[in-house]
Amino acid sequence: MLKFLLWLILLVVCWPLALLALIAYPFVWLLLLPFRLLGIVVGGVFDVLRAILTLPSRLLTGGPGLAR
Repeated sequence: MLKFLLWLILLVVCWPLALLALIAYPFVWLLLLPFRLLGIVVGGVFDVLRAILTLPSRLLTGGPGLAR
């Protein structure tokens, strides 16, 4: 909602720039989408590595996620 209100203020102050931002936003979103997906993948890899590295201690201590 805040972004929309800022866009409305920009529309009142400088309407050509507001229209340019409105047209450019989908292209910028598409350009940044691979980086967002890469961030999700890297986060998943780190979660898997953390799970693998902490597996021995979780098995010995009966930590969370283990059924007894």
